[in-house]
Amino acid sequence: MSVLLILLGLVLLVVGGEFLVRSSVALSFKLNISKMVIGLTVVSFATSMPELLVSLQAALDGFSDISLGNVIGSNIANIGLVLGITAIISSLEIDKDFYKFNWPVMMLFSVMLYFFLYTGGEISRTEGIGFVVAIVIYLLVLIQRARKHDEVPTEDIDDKLQGVSYFKIVVWLIIGGVALYFGSESLVTGAVDLATKIGVSERVISVTMIAVGTSVPELAASVIAALKQEKALSLGNLIGSNIFNIASVLGITAIIKPIVMQSDEILTNDIFWMLGFAFIILPLVFLPKKFIFSRYKGVIIFSAYALFIALTFV
Repeated sequence: MSVLLILLGLVLLVVGGEFLVRSSVALSFKLNISKMVIGLTVVSFATSMPELLVSLQAALDGFSDISLGNVIGSNIANIGLVLGITAIISSLEIDKDFYKFNWPVMMLFSVMLYFFLYTGGEISRTEGIGFVVAIVIYLLVLIQRARKHDEVPTEDIDDKLQGVSYFKIVVWLIIGGVALYFGSESLVTGAVDLATKIGVSERVISVTMIAVGTSVPELAASVIAALKQEKALSLGNLIGSNIFNIASVLGITAIIKPIVMQSDEILTNDIFWMLGFAFIILPLVFLPKKFIFSRYKGVIIFSAYALFIALTFV
């Protein structure tokens, strides 16, 4: 029953997330927001909503390890699982913006998370506000850089959404909100129940099953694109997702309900894996061939991810 609850929760989160993205983009068009701003802010926030709802629901229910495990596990899965499998299927070209801006920001936010947990064993409301202020600054810099370099991210934006009626937007928002609420409720309940039954902590379920589940839509889209020999994956988008997971998901959750760390393993084990995966992609991008993330590099990080999952259960 607990596995069914987890699967139902994941399905509802995917459906809810999709409707929320569509309604948010359609509403942004109605408000005459530029495509660039929609791509950099609206889409990014909307796609982080499933993780946010899961983390918030878990924190409110008193299972804050799920809040932390969900984000830390998702960040590990984004690199080890999504980037690893996509690179195995098709080598990726990496632009210079990766090491000049995206990667340093991701490392900064990752180290901030470690520092907050190490110094107080929690993410307080003040630290949550700090994360939210930092993500706003990051977005403003991102928009300024995009304008300067004439970069307009439109691949995630469907032009057909420009003609959607207000009635449809409201219906989509309601469907998305309801699906996200019940999806997060179902996922957290199922995860806690499963952890109790198989005798592991909620943290173990959250950094493995829940984290993989919330990464599946991104993985599926990247694999399909790679198999079709299309632009498989933007490393910038993947790193952006990790930044949003830490700053907006944990930041907003902590403002509503401070996230108190319950398992020491999060600080002594999981977060070091997250920092390790975040760090290792820099030397991999440069060695031995610059700006090419080849198949064997994909094998290296995917193997490391498989090792992480195995050791977590052991």
